[in-house]
Amino acid sequence: MATYRKFIFICNGSDCKKEGCKKLQHEIKNLTKAEDHKGQYKIIKTKCMDFCKSAPVVVVNNEVVKKADLGAIKKKMS
Repeated sequence: MATYRKFIFICNGSDCKKEGCKKLQHEIKNLTKAEDHKGQYKIIKTKCMDFCKSAPVVVVNNEVVKKADLGAIKKKMS
């Protein structure tokens, strides 16, 4: 049976860019290339998700992570 990749949506709106979404995106990309998560996730860059006060915003496993950092993303991925 085929296994399907899960999606990680990263907001690239202007407020999220100010709060470091590009750096976070790079860190998440490196995390998904690690042996435990290799080939399991696909990263999707999105436009504004309208959670501007809570930037940066990431959606992992259908859960919105506000004021996201790498630690919070790791918890949602496991």
